[in-house]
Amino acid sequence: MIENFKGKTAVLTGAGSGFGLECARIGARLGMKLVLVDVQQDALDKAEAEMKAQGVQVLARKVDVSNAQAMAQLAADVQASFGAPNFVFNNAGVGAGGLVWENSVADWEWVLGVNLWGVVHGVRLFTPMMLEAAKADPGYRGHIVNTASMAGLLTAPNMGIYNVSKHAVVSLTETLYQDLHLVTDQVSASVLCPYFVPTGISQSQRNRPSDLPPQQPTASQLIGQAQSDKAVSSGKVSAADVAQKVFDAVVSDQFYIYSHPHALGNVQSRMEALVQGNNPPDPFAARPDLGDKLRQALRKA
Repeated sequence: MIENFKGKTAVLTGAGSGFGLECARIGARLGMKLVLVDVQQDALDKAEAEMKAQGVQVLARKVDVSNAQAMAQLAADVQASFGAPNFVFNNAGVGAGGLVWENSVADWEWVLGVNLWGVVHGVRLFTPMMLEAAKADPGYRGHIVNTASMAGLLTAPNMGIYNVSKHAVVSLTETLYQDLHLVTDQVSASVLCPYFVPTGISQSQRNRPSDLPPQQPTASQLIGQAQSDKAVSSGKVSAADVAQKVFDAVVSDQFYIYSHPHALGNVQSRMEALVQGNNPPDPFAARPDLGDKLRQALRKA
């Protein structure tokens, strides 16, 4: 747990918008040194200018988190500029939907590259730096927060590629937590599982790499995009609210961070079915009208 953030270093991926930007704003208010990472240059420049205007030390880097070499260079730059970070927020993410067999190889490579490999690179590069700092200084405290999703605990239909990526992040982070506690009491981890929160993730196509083969969206992908746009834009919990929950979790060493705890009823139903060996439960049990609407739309497509 980190109780005093002043002068500490935070590495934030996806820092140009959403949770990453809001965490940067909190970090700035708390007097942290900020490493801002994003793949969208204009958003990154705007975030950098905002933080520097508050007198904060900032290192801004345009990085594709799925790129191992680029992430290694980022870690080296962080070490050279600020030393080992105290707070690492592996947060960059993209969304994608559609029936799971309709996703192309390029879709899988892009979504898993950002959502999973981005977290893998953040963990494998920054954790050793943090552990080394902990050995050198008994007063050092570090915390890693990985952004998953409620989709990492559920299996909603028509968004399988996203579900797979986020389930992997939950598993990775739970294991990271256990592994860290085997070797140190000074570094810990948390997983963020937001539900529908107004951020830019529903418009992820804006940052789809230009070298990926272009493709015409399928009917199920168009339906999934429309549903995602509606659900995300209508969210009542803000990105700033979630960012505060992240910092509260770091202070209290709380592992699971939820934006919408009421959604855990669906998680409980899934886990009960799993333990009892039952078939997966109806994800629309609480809102059968939504299930009927999706089913009709897909069968007409």
